[in-house]
Amino acid sequence: MELLGIGSRVKHPAFGDGVVIRLHVAAYEVCFMQFGIKTVGKDYSGWQIVERIAPEEAVSFNEAEQSLVRILRAWAGVSLEAVPMGERWNKGVLIMKPSDPGLQPKEVPIETFFHKIVMMRDRLRVLEQQINAHKRLDDEDKVNLQQYITRCYGSMTTFNTLFKNREDYFVGESSKD
Repeated sequence: MELLGIGSRVKHPAFGDGVVIRLHVAAYEVCFMQFGIKTVGKDYSGWQIVERIAPEEAVSFNEAEQSLVRILRAWAGVSLEAVPMGERWNKGVLIMKPSDPGLQPKEVPIETFFHKIVMMRDRLRVLEQQINAHKRLDDEDKVNLQQYITRCYGSMTTFNTLFKNREDYFVGESSKD
């Protein structure tokens, strides 16, 4: 069994496509496109190695992070740019208050909520790219799925008020015309 180095690309049967981002004594940390960072034992043989990069002795965290950013941009079109939240929301709190007065309200920092909205937007973009690149879908199926995603964007336009920059907004069907 050959060891993998940072930047090696793999395909896991359950987690899909991923990139090795850190090495440990007995395991790899792998960033999977759809499941985030997972730890996988170095003796695991159930995945397919898409591209093997030989392990180096000493790699700084900064070098590994820069490599991962380059790989993700080139390989999956994932946006790694920081999306700024509108300044008026800094240190704000989202309060969800149930109609039943016997139940406690739930408070969530707006930064946390905003981060989840941005992740949803980015995942919709990746889904669009995967649909467009899909080999077994015909053009009509791709158009139908694209229209559905556009309607999802339209449903999310309520959250545009959280974004600092208009270019980061969700854009629905009526806004694209």
